[in-house]
Amino acid sequence: MTSTVKYDWYQSDTSVTVTVLLKNAAEKNYSVTLEQSEVQLKADGIEPITIKLWDAINVEQSSYKATPSKVEIKLAKLIGHRWEAMERREAIKSAEASAKKNQHDWEKITKEIEKQEAEDKPQGEEAVQDLFRKIYADANEDTKKAMMKSFYESGGTVLSTNWAEVGAKPVDVKPPDGCEFKKWE
Repeated sequence: MTSTVKYDWYQSDTSVTVTVLLKNAAEKNYSVTLEQSEVQLKADGIEPITIKLWDAINVEQSSYKATPSKVEIKLAKLIGHRWEAMERREAIKSAEASAKKNQHDWEKITKEIEKQEAEDKPQGEEAVQDLFRKIYADANEDTKKAMMKSFYESGGTVLSTNWAEVGAKPVDVKPPDGCEFKKWE
């Protein structure tokens, strides 16, 4: 019957130390295989451990030793820098590949949203506001002046596009039927 063993790691700028909890390692006929990008540990009665390393190691300067409760593997880093993780996982590689596959064409998405917005017809108050915006945007300078002056002078109760009429005299306040206009003091 084979069992799994626990292992942990820590690092410095120049080395990574992997500690494998394995009682009586010498009696279990353990072996460690070091390669530039991989470490393997085999022992009687346990499932083999294979670690695909985050970065390359210097095999000649790396070592391992057994104690009564563990096997300590000291890996000399080929390039002196901090590793993000001990092991380069396939999940990381597949996530990167997936991100490349799922890149979005933002120009296309923007055009689709603009097309959808153009197709959606506004309702109620929003439709009226859109109508006034369109009239103002498409108007000449005299029409724009008439709209601004009439709306401002009437306190928002009149909106005229006729500059000849609005430009000649002040615009009176004309509240809706049944309403009374009061100035705030």
